[in-house]
Amino acid sequence: MTSAADSKSDTSYRIDSHTVLFGVIGDPIRHSKSPVMLNRAFREAGVNGVYTAFHITPDKLGDFIAGVRAMGIRGVNVTIPHKLDVMKHLDRIDESALAIGAVNTIVNDNGVLTGFNTDGIGYVRSLKEEAEPTLDGKNIVVLGAGGAARGIVYALTNESPAAITIVNRTEQRAVELAASMRERADVRGVSTDSLQSVCVDADIIINTTSTGMFPHVEESPVEASWLRPGAVASDIIYNPMKTKFLADAERQGCRIHGGLGMFIYQGAYAFEYWTGQPAPAAAMREAVLDAFR
Repeated sequence: MTSAADSKSDTSYRIDSHTVLFGVIGDPIRHSKSPVMLNRAFREAGVNGVYTAFHITPDKLGDFIAGVRAMGIRGVNVTIPHKLDVMKHLDRIDESALAIGAVNTIVNDNGVLTGFNTDGIGYVRSLKEEAEPTLDGKNIVVLGAGGAARGIVYALTNESPAAITIVNRTEQRAVELAASMRERADVRGVSTDSLQSVCVDADIIINTTSTGMFPHVEESPVEASWLRPGAVASDIIYNPMKTKFLADAERQGCRIHGGLGMFIYQGAYAFEYWTGQPAPAAAMREAVLDAFR
């Protein structure tokens, strides 16, 4: 016997000539749980949409964006390595995404493409709900200076931290990102040579790099012995849900915060930009957890 909920879900999932297209692009992309999460959101909200993953290499990025216009794809999420390069292909950039210098969400309004960044606001919402309600006065270390780091640092500058230190293998990238945010907060950039010394005094250490992401689950960006017990160790990776960095930090006596909440909330904000409806965040979380089981 089919329940009413099942019937509603089946009805809203039928693909017809009115179905609207959405997707995520990246290189690589087959690990992404975004299709599972967003298709569940569309079913839950009764949106006649389909969301799929497109493996787009950097040399095909311009062609893909032309395809978005030609096919009328309503919304696109953008992940590694396209968050910076995609900007030159868009018509408009939201003010916060422009300040961040990276786009992770595209909205297509009748051929006019606007770029947004939901990484930072999604991350900070998750961090405050799940690990550290008050970021005011905190000494924060951010590992990495890529697209995700840019969004996160920008959002963190709105929370009145004592200081933010960006650590990156290529010091110049960290210094440049810090310089772009310096009017908003006390932000500095250093190389990984200084990693141990900056971690010792950190209240929150955030890994925004791909180190430790599936399938390289035995890697960690930081020695756990460098972390202060009671500090928050945070990782934006959600596959695996508990990275080696977090497992080691937990044994060191740190509070830990994984990437699932950021992933869900950045997707929820994107859903709201595309549809104008509140995102069914609880159902989205359930879908991702089911996918991991």
